Amino acid sequence: MKHYGVAVTARPARAPVPSAVDVVATSLRDELDAVRSRRSADDAAVHVLDVGGGSGAWAVPLAVEGCEVTVVDSSANALAVLRSRARDAGVADRVRALQADVDALADVTDGVRADLVLGHGLLEYVDDPAAALHSLATATAPGGLISLLVANRYAAVLARVVSGRVGEAHRMLADPAGRWGAADQLLRRMDTTEITALVEQEGSLSLERVQGHRVLADLVPEHAPDAGSPADLAALEELAATTPPLRDLASRIHVLARRGVA
Repeated sequence: MKHYGVAVTARPARAPVPSAVDVVATSLRDELDAVRSRRSADDAAVHVLDVGGGSGAWAVPLAVEGCEVTVVDSSANALAVLRSRARDAGVADRVRALQADVDALADVTDGVRADLVLGHGLLEYVDDPAAALHSLATATAPGGLISLLVANRYAAVLARVVSGRVGEAHRMLADPAGRWGAADQLLRRMDTTEITALVEQEGSLSLERVQGHRVLADLVPEHAPDAGSPADLAALEELAATTPPLRDLASRIHVLARRGVA
């Protein structure tokens, strides 16, 4: 399981860490605040399960913010990097690393349910996305939130065109799974309609939000004469993230879904 994203521009995308223009990080922070506000000071720790979290791009920042984080990933090398990053950040005691695939999630977590479950860069690699999503839902506490981040088919098509790989773009657009060929490392890329339908088919979840991740922020030239302040860019990115068709052309699609209480 890997972390994967495709930028529309040829310039490398910035790392997916919490920032003023990262709507995913903002959404996760809002959820942490909401969970803590419902609890007493003696029970303030938010329990996060990061499936396919690899080297900890999301897990370590969440642990720094006080969460108890369990990362499940099939790569021993990625988990070794995770442990090192957690130690360097001073949060090794708040990060647990488990080597397993998503279909063994219930076994390795001993049935413990998390307040927040991440499936970032996961559904692109699994054989059965519906089964993987069901495993995530089962591992989510009643009332808890699932955060999904998937590679966007249309953004990947545009990226291939911009880089001159027209043949790959054509194959990717025509292929039902959004792949450019047999050597493509991803099993699928999705669009907003596909990921929304997948969540709605999982009976225990209710869809809360669909937004684009880094819709415009990576397209702004580094030395733009009228780039405005970071707050200006953050406001633009937040609006674009939920405004079709811009949302639907983002490099990745972010979905938030809530598990029912009953």
